[in-house]
Amino acid sequence: MMQKVYSKIESIVGNVITVRAEGVSNGDLAIVTTSQGTSYANVIKLDHDLVSLQIFSGGQGVSTGDQIRFLGVPMRVSYSDNLMGRVFDGTGKPRDKGPSLTENMVDIGGPAVNPAMRIVPRNMIRTGIPMIDVFNTLVESQKLPIFSVSGEPYNQLLARIAMQAEVDLIILGGMGLKYDDFLYFKDTLEASGAMSRTIMFVHTASDPTVECILVPDMALAVAEKFALDGKKVLVLLTDMTNFADSLKEMAITMDQVPSNRGYPGDLYSALASRYEKAVDFEGAGSLTILAVTTMPGDDVTHPVPDNTGYITEGQYYLKGGRIEPFGSLSRLKQQVNKDTRDDHRALMDGMIKLFASYKESVEKKSMGFMMTEWDEKLLKYGALFEEKLMDLSVNIPLEQALDLGWEILAECFEPNETGLKSDLILNRWPKKSVD
Repeated sequence: MMQKVYSKIESIVGNVITVRAEGVSNGDLAIVTTSQGTSYANVIKLDHDLVSLQIFSGGQGVSTGDQIRFLGVPMRVSYSDNLMGRVFDGTGKPRDKGPSLTENMVDIGGPAVNPAMRIVPRNMIRTGIPMIDVFNTLVESQKLPIFSVSGEPYNQLLARIAMQAEVDLIILGGMGLKYDDFLYFKDTLEASGAMSRTIMFVHTASDPTVECILVPDMALAVAEKFALDGKKVLVLLTDMTNFADSLKEMAITMDQVPSNRGYPGDLYSALASRYEKAVDFEGAGSLTILAVTTMPGDDVTHPVPDNTGYITEGQYYLKGGRIEPFGSLSRLKQQVNKDTRDDHRALMDGMIKLFASYKESVEKKSMGFMMTEWDEKLLKYGALFEEKLMDLSVNIPLEQALDLGWEILAECFEPNETGLKSDLILNRWPKKSVD
C-alpha cells in the first residue's frame, strides 16, 4: 500500500504540528523526517482535513517543509515472553541496551473489556504487608490508587509490592520518574531476583511529555495480552498525577478550553479508560492495577485524586511513611476476607476500633487530661500496633500477621476488653496469656 508523504506543515506549536491530510484516523502513527533525523508522531486531533500530531521527540528542529508520512496504524507495542526482565521507554524502545522487539505487535489504548465478560473478583493477592493483607486486602482485578504527597516513600512501597506480591508478572509503568527513582526500581528488583518476572516502561522527567501519556497504555496493552494467556498480572503505575499534568500540557498547547485548575475537560474519561482495564477473565488470567496519585498540598479535592476516587474501588492512603488505617479502603476486601481465616474479619474490625480509641486517648493526653488505666492500655496498644503492623519494613505472611494481632491484643488487654466474640477468643487467644 502506497503511503502518501506530506511536506507542507501548517503550524508548529511546541511539540504539536498540524498538516492537511486525507484518510487519516485519530491515534494513527506517522513518521516525521527532519534535517536532524526521523521521529514518530501520533494523531491527536482531527478537524476535517486538518490533522494535529504530537511529535514524540518534541518540536525542536522541525520546519514547515519537513516530510510527514502516515503509517495507517495506531501506536503499537511488542508482546512476547522476550519482554520479561526488560526496560523500555514510553514509545517501546529499549532503555536497557537490549535488542528492539518487533514481533507480535499489538495496538495500545484499545477499549476496556466488556463488563459482561468479567467475573466477580474473588481471589486475594498476598503482598506480605500487614496493613494491606490484614486490613485492606488487595483483590485480583481490583483497581486501587495510592494517595500520597511528594516526599512519601510511595516508590519504595511499590518496589516492595513488586518483590513480594504473589502474582505471575509485574508490569511497572513509570511516569515523570527522577532518574534516581528509576535506578532504585531497577536495582531493587534485580537484587531481589524479581526482575525476571518484571517488565518496565519508564518515562523520566527529562523525556518528551508525549511519552509520559503513552506509558500507561503501553503497560496495560501488554498486561491485557498476558492476562488473556492465563497470567496473573499486577500493573504498578507511578505517578498518575504526572500523567494528568502531561495531558494538561498537551491540552494547553492545542488551545483547548481548560476545566478545573487548567486540566482538560475529559480528565475523568482519560483516567477511567486506563483504570477500567483491570479485569479478571473467566478461564484465563487477571489484570490488577495499583497506581500512585500524588496530591499537591495533600489536597484530596485536587482534580486528579478527586476524579480518581470516583473510578477506583477504594484507595491506600500513604502518610508519614505508613499506610494509614483511616482513609485507606479496599471496597472488595469482604469478597476474600471470609475465605482467608475464620478470625480475619472479626480481628480486623476489633483492632481498628481499638486503634480509633487509641487516637482519642492520644488527643486527651496532648490536651493535658487525666489518663485512666484504660487510656494507658490504649496508648500501649497503639504504640505496638504502629511498630509491629503499620511500619512498612514489616514483611510477614497473612497468617503470621493475624497471630501477631492476637499477641498485641493479649499484651495490652484482658480478653473481655477487646469486644471480640467469646468463641473466637477461646480458639485464638494466646494460651500463655490466659489466666
